[in-house]
Amino acid sequence: MSPLAQIESLLFVSGDEGITVADLAAATGLLRPAILASLERLAQKYAADQDSALELMVNDTTYRLVTKEAAGDLIKRYFENPLSTSLSPASLEVLAIIAYRQPITRIEVDEIRGVQSASTVQKLVLRRLVEDAGRLDEPGRPKLYRTSAYFLDYFGLKQLTELPPLPAAANPSEQGDGDGGDLFLQAFNQQLNQSGETGDET
Repeated sequence: MSPLAQIESLLFVSGDEGITVADLAAATGLLRPAILASLERLAQKYAADQDSALELMVNDTTYRLVTKEAAGDLIKRYFENPLSTSLSPASLEVLAIIAYRQPITRIEVDEIRGVQSASTVQKLVLRRLVEDAGRLDEPGRPKLYRTSAYFLDYFGLKQLTELPPLPAAANPSEQGDGDGGDLFLQAFNQQLNQSGETGDET
């Protein structure tokens, strides 16, 4: 895989949080000048390609892939479309973890599920079920997430204390083997059955 492809793949999986040049260097073994040159090539590539909806954004030292402004109305219609009102199993699992463990970072969600969750978290943010809860005071200052007021309305809750209790089991946050999310989802499904959420999104 070329250096450009390596960097592009890491930008993709880093999702909304983005990735720093230092983290790109640590993951790829490339030197900073080579990384910066590749980032510039990617930025030019997306800007010049009228058939690509992506562009590269930089905030301080953090780079992220985002959709171009021209796609804004299209994306808004997608998330407002009644055909996309149901949530996929992956979205429900991530939402359940955030609901029970908030505020929580995306990396912590990944550790509980055992799989990468950046795109799913971003989808929940776009659907207003999850929102930004600040940043963790540690290296990299990862973003924290929590459920929103709309989340309560969506599932017919007045407050988070009305969520069903978690199943009696070992602390799922310590499992890290991909089974942790199921424990959160088991409890959350009780609320889904009451609220009528089917979770049949494709």
